[in-house]
Amino acid sequence: MKIAIEGCAHGELERIYETIEGIEKEQNIKIDLLLCCGDFQSTRNVADLQTMAVPRKYMDMCTFYKYYSGELVAPILTIFIGGNHEASNYLQELPYGGWVAPNIYYLGYAGVVRVNGIRIAGISGIYKGHDFLRGHHEFPPYTDKTCRSVYHVRQLEVFRLKQLSGKVDIFMSHDWPRGIQEYGNKAQLLRFKPHFTEDIESGQLGSRPLEELLKALQPTYWFAAHLHCKFAALVPHTRNHIKRNNPGDESSSSSSSSESENENEDNDGSRTARQNVPATPVPVTKFLALDKCLPRRRFLQVLDMPSNDNSEGKLSLEYDAEWLSILRTTNHLISVKDNNYYLPGKKAGAIEERCNFTPTDEELEHIRAKFESLSVPENFCRTVPPFDPDEDYNYKQTHIEQANPLLNPQSNEFCSILGIDDPLCLAMLASGKDLPQTASLLDSSADIKSDQGNLEQSIEDVPTIVQHVATPPKRKLNMSLPAPVVAVEPDKNVIELPDEVDEELAMPTIEDSKVEETPAIRTSPNIKKLKRRNQSIYQAEEDD
Repeated sequence: MKIAIEGCAHGELERIYETIEGIEKEQNIKIDLLLCCGDFQSTRNVADLQTMAVPRKYMDMCTFYKYYSGELVAPILTIFIGGNHEASNYLQELPYGGWVAPNIYYLGYAGVVRVNGIRIAGISGIYKGHDFLRGHHEFPPYTDKTCRSVYHVRQLEVFRLKQLSGKVDIFMSHDWPRGIQEYGNKAQLLRFKPHFTEDIESGQLGSRPLEELLKALQPTYWFAAHLHCKFAALVPHTRNHIKRNNPGDESSSSSSSSESENENEDNDGSRTARQNVPATPVPVTKFLALDKCLPRRRFLQVLDMPSNDNSEGKLSLEYDAEWLSILRTTNHLISVKDNNYYLPGKKAGAIEERCNFTPTDEELEHIRAKFESLSVPENFCRTVPPFDPDEDYNYKQTHIEQANPLLNPQSNEFCSILGIDDPLCLAMLASGKDLPQTASLLDSSADIKSDQGNLEQSIEDVPTIVQHVATPPKRKLNMSLPAPVVAVEPDKNVIELPDEVDEELAMPTIEDSKVEETPAIRTSPNIKKLKRRNQSIYQAEEDD
């Protein structure tokens, strides 16, 4: 299967698909899948545009709205993660992933799917140390602060990804893992980006949690973007970091050291070298960061990976059963408070609390019983009117208010089946807000005339199905936790870069492609009263 990898998309979907079409014609190949590493900018209308954390002069509708409205259809299956330039209100409707347009799938805050047997994992956003330990407390309309913190990576998603076992073929992030420059041509990187020097010397270039995930998951490929340059690296992994392969095994089954692999113990206790035993290959991750979608930039790469054959010639997008189980069993760890909180760890004092959520066989069977099929349902539906260039031609000069939050029918259905909570619902309830109603605009060809700032008004001449249910009673969510013993140092891992033309950095073993110019469902959230976890432990540490 041929996979195209895109760096920062910045809403330029038409240009990206045209580039892919040009490569297909030039090389006489068929590209099956497109993966985008953030800054996707899935802005449906001018109200969405107001939630992007960019200066007003840079707010541009670009071309995603055409795919949302149905004017255009994505020619190949497209999977993406979020970055730091996003329509955050739309993506927050899909915390566990979903379709943002036909044939365009978002992985959520973090997610794992399978495409014809290829296991693809990813995490959205960028790392900022001062928000990493907080809950997902943001919801629209955003303030100047929350419109940025909403796309900051949180510990829960990293914790969940660390529970995965088995092979991960592709991992996608927006940030780079910290220290990745040491495994590639650092000297060449610094010639292209000399202002990276200070951050590299201080250990601030890249994300610390992603560095941990790289060591824990050891994917075959890791793709990233954000720093607007192309950079390749080969990361070898020591065997003591190899992830266990047996779901449910509470102890790590990592390989032993090279000494124990190549030596036998005699009856008298002495060790002798084992003869003619080939050394076990060291696992390696092939890392590649790509540029932003601009003319003469290195923003696209084509990768050929073996996959399961499909006789019908259509890609099969499926949920990952292990990931679904992890979401279900860690649902109680969700926090929607604007303060630091703690996740279970192995050193939990005398309190017996589960800290390993790699699924057992029974938990995986429970998931299979809940889902008739792991195939991702094609249940996209529009929930807001799309951008109209004829009516909104002067949107950059007109003040537009942010839209109120909406509940997406895809998330409602997914949470209902899996029995988990929608963080957006919990955040609103925790702040004393009433949950919004869910509206689905079903006729994509209809002429929609509506005030984009007030979607609760009636929409004339458009078939709209709204199923009203009583708003759940307000409940006090007991999620307060004591302050951390050690303050979290706000790492300045991510830097904003000026736009500039970069030269090529070669990627080992990957063919490089040079680019030239060119019925709504409304369900109540599964609300539970969350427990105050480990309070006695942290109190004991404070007393010490």
